[in-house]
Amino acid sequence: MKGLFKSKPRTPADVVRQTRDLLIYVDINWNTREAKREDKMQELSKNIRELKSILYGNSEAEPVSEACVQLTQEFFQGNTLRLLIVCLPKLNLEARKDATQVVANLQRQQVHSRLISSDYLEANKDLLDLLVSGYENMDIALHYGAMLRECIRHQSIARYVLESEHMKKFFNYIQLPNFDIASDASATFKELLTRHKSTVAEFLSKNYDWVELMETDSNQDSEFFNEFNSKLLESPNYITRRQAIKLLGDMLLERSNSAVMMHYVSSKDNLMILMNLLRESSKNIQIEAFHVFKLFAANKNKPQEIISILVTNRNKLLRLLADFKTDKEDDQFEADKSQVIKEIAAL
Repeated sequence: MKGLFKSKPRTPADVVRQTRDLLIYVDINWNTREAKREDKMQELSKNIRELKSILYGNSEAEPVSEACVQLTQEFFQGNTLRLLIVCLPKLNLEARKDATQVVANLQRQQVHSRLISSDYLEANKDLLDLLVSGYENMDIALHYGAMLRECIRHQSIARYVLESEHMKKFFNYIQLPNFDIASDASATFKELLTRHKSTVAEFLSKNYDWVELMETDSNQDSEFFNEFNSKLLESPNYITRRQAIKLLGDMLLERSNSAVMMHYVSSKDNLMILMNLLRESSKNIQIEAFHVFKLFAANKNKPQEIISILVTNRNKLLRLLADFKTDKEDDQFEADKSQVIKEIAAL
């Protein structure tokens, strides 16, 4: 007889709906002291784990695409993403980890060949504001940071964050005293500035205060690069400087950023910072600084003040470069170095 009353197995959409109801309950009743709430929290954690299992599969089975589609549709139709992000601080650590993986996976799920998560985030951009500000809360910073990096896989969402006031906050987040959070913020910052080439080029170009390089003072730097130089390249923290000079090289050497690169290497202030980094005791920073410095040397249209600085410091630079070696043999590095020495000697 017992078998006749077995409950019908839940569909993926059922799991999402029940998760949504539990999140609403937890959100409304958070301040009440009751045993019932604890039961609901346990049930919620179990449901989030089940959502993860549907999306990722488990040790016994691979994920089923039809189940993933059902789950994804219900998730975004019913505003469950918003509830999950808003309620994340109220979950226990394991549930937060599972929720982070669920949100990450949903950014890649297609329904009828569309990434509906991108459409949802387009209509709910305030969620991005919430995720970025998560870096200010130690308990959830790493979870919100991981979610944010998955969300900015969508180009329109990355553009929103780049063009928002939040970009300025990253200069501070990268220097937070908590190493793990600072590293996570640095990873997000790098992703924003390298993933979507055309959007990044547009952002960096807009951030220059001039319109035409040849018509204005070449020392008039962009607000973004002023912050980048003063807060990151000149940071007292070694790791911050090392990551920043590597990122700067990646940005300037990207072909789509060639116009921005020409602006950057026409500034004497930028040159002075790079020359200081060339004198760092750290070989890693020196080498990354060299990859940017060579762009100043190779510029065929150097402004007169750039030439003056290079000529004034010619002997020091030539001595420094002559002794400059990488730990491993690197033919490309040696060829670049020879070319830079030749350019400086010929000035």
